[in-house]
Amino acid sequence: MWLREMMFSAALLSIAVVAMGQFAVYYWRAVFTGMASLPISSRVLEAAQVQEESLCGNDFEKFASLLNLTPELKEAKGGLGMVRAYYALVQRVETIFASFSPMMAGWAEKERTLCARIAAVHIDRRLEANMMQAASIRSI
Repeated sequence: MWLREMMFSAALLSIAVVAMGQFAVYYWRAVFTGMASLPISSRVLEAAQVQEESLCGNDFEKFASLLNLTPELKEAKGGLGMVRAYYALVQRVETIFASFSPMMAGWAEKERTLCARIAAVHIDRRLEANMMQAASIRSI
């Protein structure tokens, strides 16, 4: 009887951990796609020498390097750490499976484009925060 109760507890714990992990992944994915759907300003696209219609996964590196060049006047709220990791993961998946499945190559390009859009939105947010900070300094 005692063993049966332990097995039930272990099964319940396993189900709860899996459910929490799944929720975390879905939440992260919703935040990720929500951020990628924000508009990108023309000044960011111009600085990267990219047209919004032709934005692709390969533009991620351009935007990431531009973000590194953009100063942050306020304390750091977060960078591209998770996005870089996801981009690298998608690139590996594409390298491994693209030759087997054209559908996988299309999915990987779509995901890399999302990463590029997020990097561009980060630049836009940082520039906007810097302009607000500079305006507040000038008003003092």
